Amino acid sequence: MIGQSISVYGAGSWGTALAIHLARLGHSVHLWGRNQEHVEQMRRQRENARYLPGVELPVTLSPESDLAAVAQASYYHLVVIPSEHFREFLSRLQGELPEVYRLIWATKGIEHQTGMLLHEVVEEELGEDTPYAIVSGPTFAAEVARELPTAMSVAAHDTALQQDVAALFHGLNLRMYTSDDVTGVELGGAVKNVLAIAAGISDGLRFGANARAALITRGLAETMRLGAAMGANQETLMGLAGLGDLVLTCTDDQSRNRRFGLALGRGREAEAAMAEIGQVVEGAITAKSVMKLMASAKVEMPICTLVYRILHEGLAPESAVHALLNRRLKAEY
Repeated sequence: MIGQSISVYGAGSWGTALAIHLARLGHSVHLWGRNQEHVEQMRRQRENARYLPGVELPVTLSPESDLAAVAQASYYHLVVIPSEHFREFLSRLQGELPEVYRLIWATKGIEHQTGMLLHEVVEEELGEDTPYAIVSGPTFAAEVARELPTAMSVAAHDTALQQDVAALFHGLNLRMYTSDDVTGVELGGAVKNVLAIAAGISDGLRFGANARAALITRGLAETMRLGAAMGANQETLMGLAGLGDLVLTCTDDQSRNRRFGLALGRGREAEAAMAEIGQVVEGAITAKSVMKLMASAKVEMPICTLVYRILHEGLAPESAVHALLNRRLKAEY
């Protein structure tokens, strides 16, 4: 796609990595950050030293802190804000957007106050006619920024928008696939964060590779049960945004959720573990939301339930594992 003007909201590691990638493709990118001092530092140093040290910002990437100016600068708007602030940010952005625009987000999560998927939040805040798409898949920000091979999915109800957004991101190290299953892509990207905490806890307790493989497999089964109840396509949950993202976050220590689980398994308190990571641990927030969805859909999700109980009810990790192993016998399918 010929170079476009794109506004990216969120100057953390993932927002910056996507902004860098889009700028390398020849787009004119406006990267908005809420912290003016951090934005000025990026502008001076031409890198995001806080989150992606050593990665140079392309000349076509402009770090900015004026939300109104950034919003008016583009047709495409990419939101990379943590899920707990997603609605609040959309409400703030709404009054600044141009009359005609396309909204994209790379945030993974579920609104924990309501249990709503993020596309439902978008429709409530910006209107049901808002043209929107979500990009998701097995990605670590540092690897995208370092131009390592990566594949992602873009989901939208509108086929033309799927193609437009895929073309926007596709190229260099990044291959894009399209989907019309917005619900499936969102669920896969959200629930995997809770399951990555479980995998981290298991490895922190030194339960080994067998236990990790079982958690990933049964965790996928939980996600697919929830997806089926909510109308998601099962193939989506076996694809990049489901199984792909699940395997990535459960097995590699670049995952904040996995590292958080490792710390819990090794006996660290949750607050101390989060402080050490220094960034949002989406799975800890999403665990509450998954409980709401699970209850509403009337499905069993024992691994996610026990992660919730460890985080919010004080259940000891060892007791959670004992509870999982001693559930009644059942058929796998």
